[in-house]
Amino acid sequence: MDTWATWTTQGIIAGTGGVMTTEGGPITGDVTVHTTWIDGLAQVTVQHTGATDWYAVQGSPVPADDEDAGRAVHQAAVEAVKEGGGRAFSFPV
Repeated sequence: MDTWATWTTQGIIAGTGGVMTTEGGPITGDVTVHTTWIDGLAQVTVQHTGATDWYAVQGSPVPADDEDAGRAVHQAAVEAVKEGGGRAFSFPV
């Protein structure tokens, strides 16, 4: 199928407790959220803004049937990062 899209939002201040990642635990402070949607799956990653390492957000990837759903997952991730809480996310699909 080879269908894909990406979205990136920089300069998000993570809420108290940060965003939980699978590799690095909670990430806090000024972060960048990046979502890659490929063939029905949305993979959400975060990094400290300006850093080189990316970390998978716990609860990702998630099914996203089309590009609009992938974009909705990205926006939900951005809002969840702002909220904080340091927990795994449950994304809308």
